[in-house]
Amino acid sequence: MSNTEKATPVTPDEIDDIRVTLELDEGEVECEILTIFEANHRDYIALLPLNPDGSENEEGTVYLYRYAEDEEGMPQIDMIADEGEYSLAAKRFDELLDEEGYFETEEE
Repeated sequence: MSNTEKATPVTPDEIDDIRVTLELDEGEVECEILTIFEANHRDYIALLPLNPDGSENEEGTVYLYRYAEDEEGMPQIDMIADEGEYSLAAKRFDELLDEEGYFETEEE
């Protein structure tokens, strides 16, 4: 992420309660924010769609969007229409998962 301070600080206690509601062709989908990260000097957000009961989806689906904040600090997300840009963001997100050991099992 950029070195500039975000205008909408969140405490560690609040982070798990933040949800983003997307309006998709199939209707509204509530998502949990997994992370906001930088790739190629742009910020992106990874969203985990939740089941209707609010539980995490078991399919491993994650949505990636471009992320920014306006002059007043309000978050904005935009679709990534360019396939190359999406691939770049997805690759960086995968690297972050690897760095965090997300795919490691307890047996390893």
